[in-house]
This record gives sequence, structure tokens and C-alpha cells, in this order.
Amino acid sequence: MTTLLMAQANPDISIPDIPDLSAEWYLDMATWAASTPGWVRSLIAFMTEALIVVFLVLFLVVWWRARRRPPVAYRRALLAPVVIGAAYLLSEAVKLAWQQDRPCRALGEVGTIITCPDLGDWSFPSNHSTIAGASAMAILWSSRALGALALATAVLAAASRVLVGVHYPHDVVVGLLFGAAVATAIPLLARLPLPVPGNRFMKESLPLAPPPPPASSVEHTVRLPR
Repeated sequence: MTTLLMAQANPDISIPDIPDLSAEWYLDMATWAASTPGWVRSLIAFMTEALIVVFLVLFLVVWWRARRRPPVAYRRALLAPVVIGAAYLLSEAVKLAWQQDRPCRALGEVGTIITCPDLGDWSFPSNHSTIAGASAMAILWSSRALGALALATAVLAAASRVLVGVHYPHDVVVGLLFGAAVATAIPLLARLPLPVPGNRFMKESLPLAPPPPPASSVEHTVRLPR
């Protein structure tokens, strides 16, 4: 169940280190979302968390397909969660260093769909968007079709963080690009001469090669000396 907080935001507030355009777009998007019917607000609040699950499903599909592909492709599929975890940790480190407060607090009393996170849960960059960007790029390395779907899902996930009122637009844009940039390391890492977990299962799942044809019998003529 969503919590709707409605109040009058001050559009003239200027926050240090925050682009004015980003603050204006945040107010427009968050205020519009908070004014929608209840079922729309519930849908947006659900989407902002549930879209991450879409990436999990896509990763399972990518991994399943990669079992029958060359070892480099299989490594790319296996490395994706590792790289996404690294992107999240790097994003969290930037948050702790930058310490940008959430817009729902910094801009005054703003109408939001979900409750504003506690002080100390910083805004820049968006962790959700970082994970979405890294996931989309990781999937794109393995499949163009699934990658296109993942990219669309990533954009929706990022936009939803602004609509629910917990991030500026520049938070989510930087998060998407940052996550995608970290995921560009996947092809390089996949070519390293590292052992591939699951190779035994991959080989067992491949169709067995047909046995070689039996050697043709050759008749030998033995000539005895006279």
C-alpha cells in the first residue's frame, strides 16, 4: 500500500550542486505522479521495485541459452551478476562520498507517492538506476533482442524513481550511465583464461557427437612362398 504525502513545494528553492533544470523536472514529475488516481500511484510504486525482477528473469533466459554457446559467451552470462554487484558497490561508495540529500527533503514539502527515505540514505547516484543500467548492458552483451527489452525496462525503472519522488532526474541518468559503463568490462573479463563454473553441466547438456563409423574391414591376401 502506498503512502501519499501531499504538500506545497517551493519552486523557487535553489539547492547547491543541484542543476535547476533537474530540480524543476523533479517537481513537475513527482507532483504529477502524486496527483494521479490511487490505482496509478499503486502501480508506479509497485513498478519501481518489481522491474528489477524482470532483469532476474532475463538473466535466467540468457544463462540458459548461453549453456549451448562457446565458452566466451558462457563466461559473459556468468560474469553479469558479478559486474552488477560491483556496480552497486561503486555506486554506494559514490553516495557516501557525495552525500546529496533526497529531493523530497531538500526541496521542502513535496508531494510523493512513497515515504521519503531517512536522512543519510543519500540520493546521488540512484542505486536502482545503476543496477538497471548495468543489467541492461550485461544482457545486451549476450543478446540484442533481450538487450533491447532490458534497455526499455531500465529506462522505466529509472523514471519510476523520479515519479515516486525519491530521486532527481540527474540521479537516475547518471546511475544508468554509470552502471552501463561498469558493465562494459564484461567482454574483457570474459576473455581472460579463467575456469568456467558449470562447464561440466554445459557439456552434459550438449548433444553428444555421433560415434565414428566403424573401420571398414580390409581383406589381406597372404601369399605363401612356393
